[in-house]
Amino acid sequence: MRQFYLTASILSAALLAACSGGETTAPTPEAPKVEAPVAITLADAIAHPRRADDMARDKFRNPQATLEFFDVQPDQRVAEIWPGWYTQILAPYLSAGGGQYIAVIYPDGASERADKRNASFREKFGDESEYGAIEYGAFGKDAGPILPAESVDTILSFRNVHNWMGGGYADQAFADFYAALKPGGTLGIVEHRLPETALQDPKGGSGYVQESYMKALAADAGFEFVESSEVNANPLDTADHPMGVWTLPPRSATPKEGSAEAEDFNAEAYKNIGESDRATLKFRKPL
Repeated sequence: MRQFYLTASILSAALLAACSGGETTAPTPEAPKVEAPVAITLADAIAHPRRADDMARDKFRNPQATLEFFDVQPDQRVAEIWPGWYTQILAPYLSAGGGQYIAVIYPDGASERADKRNASFREKFGDESEYGAIEYGAFGKDAGPILPAESVDTILSFRNVHNWMGGGYADQAFADFYAALKPGGTLGIVEHRLPETALQDPKGGSGYVQESYMKALAADAGFEFVESSEVNANPLDTADHPMGVWTLPPRSATPKEGSAEAEDFNAEAYKNIGESDRATLKFRKPL
């Protein structure tokens, strides 16, 4: 009888092993659920309390209309040259929409001032829960490619062209942007606008640049001009101030005491003009 029970037990074990393929496995634990980021609108990003200190300038910089004009989409890879004010809008907007914000900062070691600005930017925007994981590139005179070739959908620059002119590398700037953009990609430029009737300083010393000059720089690099917008225009700005564009807010520079410019200088009148008249230009890299 004992032999019968032993044989039955062996047979039962064999049958179970056969049904399970000869192996017994523990139940597979469920993978932890990763919540996808919640998409937000551009208006949501602009209205967020994190921008409380910046909102006073929205009436001059018109961020929603400007970014819509440049056709910035939440799932794009968007690079901003020498970023700052727009980062609080673009970084969370793109992170939540499945895109990528890329901060193209100064090359490390370019100067003590540039290094301080880079460090300040990284410290301010290093919170991934707030701004997403920011990618970085670098742009400056003779700094090499700013990003891998044909790796971004849109490049944006706000009030920088005069700096490149002053440094003697405006041609290089537009060529670098062209190389980094995907075919069909957009270059969006906002810059203090010099009237076409005025004399253009090739060094951009006043901070103002003619639209025709910027269009020529872009065309020489291979870009097609798409269109311009008056969204950032300010008809009160005559672009002929004693300290150039820096006479106006937000800098509101004043002349040296005792100088000829100081005699009839009316600081309040310049504050009442507001921020500068600006050209808003859209270019495209051909397909």
